[in-house]
Amino acid sequence: MREYADDPPVEERLGDALRESDATLAVAESCTGGLVGSLLTDVPGSSDYFDRGLVTYSYDAKLRELGVSREALDEHGAVSEPVAREMARGVRDAAGTTWGVSTTGIAGPTGGSDDKPVGTVFVGVAYAGAWGTGESYATVSRHEFDGDRREIKEQIARKALEDLLSEV
Repeated sequence: MREYADDPPVEERLGDALRESDATLAVAESCTGGLVGSLLTDVPGSSDYFDRGLVTYSYDAKLRELGVSREALDEHGAVSEPVAREMARGVRDAAGTTWGVSTTGIAGPTGGSDDKPVGTVFVGVAYAGAWGTGESYATVSRHEFDGDRREIKEQIARKALEDLLSEV
């Protein structure tokens, strides 16, 4: 979230950070349905760093487009830490970008459970280090948001950008 009302929005701050570090980004979205990519492309000049966004809403799309393993989907479900990690790595590697970001969650109003209530999301962030350095990594954070479906999606999309900004 913005520290002060007059701070630029996260998509602008992230764009500046990616441009300054000569880094590129691809996103894999499920519950946000393209909203992360939309926020990124709201920034003039985002083609300097934003490569692509994939909306992989179904299990089959995650499997085919991102290489998410059948085992991760079967064992943990789409809304899980392992799937978010594989999504972020998959989009990073498929696009050949520096960074990959993923969102997978439950925007509601139905579909929640005691373990994963409506508003639960896992955000994956994957970094591609130079070959042979062992510096590549992926992190996943879990968040829970309140609101109606649109409000939850907006919060998730902005949080995904904030999670990446904290890594760049």
